[in-house]
Amino acid sequence: VQLVESGGDLVPPGGSLRLSCAISGGEFSGYTTRWFRQAPGKSQERVGGVMVGSTTFYADSVRGRFTISIDKSKRTLYLQMNNLKPEDTAVYFCHEGGVFGPGTQVTVSS
Repeated sequence: VQLVESGGDLVPPGGSLRLSCAISGGEFSGYTTRWFRQAPGKSQERVGGVMVGSTTFYADSVRGRFTISIDKSKRTLYLQMNNLKPEDTAVYFCHEGGVFGPGTQVTVSS
């Protein structure tokens, strides 16, 4: 399995971004793929994911602002991030089957 994240950028507070996680190799459903993030000097945080039945779950810190979705035809997991805050600044990773992608940097700053 290989994962590649994209979509990170520098945005002002209150802005939006959509991150993508493209997955190649292995079986794909999206239901075991998870988004994580790690801010400088902080421990890794699980952002959320989609479970069988399409139920989504999120960390308390992002619930109501972030939305995770799957496009099975593209083997891609998305993370739509709205109303971004400076504390959302981090490297965002996706994880599947014990493998992390290289990550994409999100910086929220004016």
